Amino acid sequence: MKKHIATLLLAMTTLAMQAQEQAGEETLARKEIRENPWLAGSNYVDYDRQLPDFRYTKAPKGYVPFYFSHYGRHGARWLIGKDDYERVLRPLRKARKEGKLTREGQETLRKLELFNKTTHKRLGDLTTVGERQHHGIGRRIAEHFPEIFLKKGVAIDARSTVVERCILSMMAEMEELMAANPTARIHNDVSQSLQYYLNQPWEGRVKENGGKGWKAVDELRNKITHPERLSGVLFNDQQWVKDSVNAGSLMRHLFEVVINMQSHEDGPDMLSLFNEEEIYDMWRINNAGWYVNYGASPLTGRVMPFSQFNLLTNIIETADTCVQLGKPQATMRFGHEVCVMPLACLMELGNCGASVENLEELDKYWQNYRIYPMGCNIQLIFYKPKKGMGDVLVKALLNEREMTLPVSPTATPYYYKWDDVRKYWKDKLNNFKAQ
Repeated sequence: MKKHIATLLLAMTTLAMQAQEQAGEETLARKEIRENPWLAGSNYVDYDRQLPDFRYTKAPKGYVPFYFSHYGRHGARWLIGKDDYERVLRPLRKARKEGKLTREGQETLRKLELFNKTTHKRLGDLTTVGERQHHGIGRRIAEHFPEIFLKKGVAIDARSTVVERCILSMMAEMEELMAANPTARIHNDVSQSLQYYLNQPWEGRVKENGGKGWKAVDELRNKITHPERLSGVLFNDQQWVKDSVNAGSLMRHLFEVVINMQSHEDGPDMLSLFNEEEIYDMWRINNAGWYVNYGASPLTGRVMPFSQFNLLTNIIETADTCVQLGKPQATMRFGHEVCVMPLACLMELGNCGASVENLEELDKYWQNYRIYPMGCNIQLIFYKPKKGMGDVLVKALLNEREMTLPVSPTATPYYYKWDDVRKYWKDKLNNFKAQ
């Protein structure tokens, strides 16, 4: 009954949002990005820009947390591709050489050239912002769940992919947990042998389902990319731009560089190069791309979240062992947004598993910046009766926010019977494997 009520409420909310659109009112995403344009960064959003208020729902009477299961993305980083900065600089340098830059274009190139010096041999590296994000997350984990993390001799098993920014992010959190409890027994592990679930690649039919979705993303990108105004800001000869520059591509790549400046303590703020509508449209393109590649999109057969089959299996099987042991402990996993995003969709945390056919309507129902900012994480906290016997309960947090799960809750919101959640996820994985 509770699940039916939740479904009805979701439907009512959807209808209300549609009515707002028809009345010409702005979507929630448009409002949030207008008020905080940095949210348009999608996977580049600074985790600390949207921290919750941390007023968590109290556990049912007599229940205490005893096991903590986690998967988190590394913190803020430099851009990762070998050409991510140079592909923006090249056309601007060419324009300068041929006298085609405006004064604003010259100033933009100057700022980018200065910043580009900091990127030397730094591509993909964790920044000081990223380190700060994980110190904060680790500190709050210990504060919010002292029954686990302040327990004398608590065992904390931490594992990371082999990528340096992930290892450093793990170290930052472990430093905080050790500072909170010097008696903690922390085991850090980094190995290629862990990659099959910590950073599972696309495989088989999951990878092969993208064609229709990618075509739809391309169509949306072509429809809402309007570089003319920006070109007029940067260049003094628009015919030269048409003949010499892919203005749409430059606009999108420049936006990527500019929006990721929030990953640096002292990066130049150049967001004013883009107006409100351009910022929103750049986000809509990225939102659609990530949804098709990793979300439960009908355009890709709703299979992309199953790229994290091995990771969810590991989470379930490890939890089974730790629940049986029944003593305070924690499993900490560190990896990438290309795992957190589909994992949240596969687990159906909140509305992460939403299925939206029309990408032009996606921004009304699914917003990527809620799922995978720099430092994003999924936390499962397991509870048991302090005395006597009873069901093991589980609560899910996405980026430290309480999330609903796709089964009927207990009488206490956000708390679910682990047996119910486990069965739902296992059945989902088994049904996929049987196809």
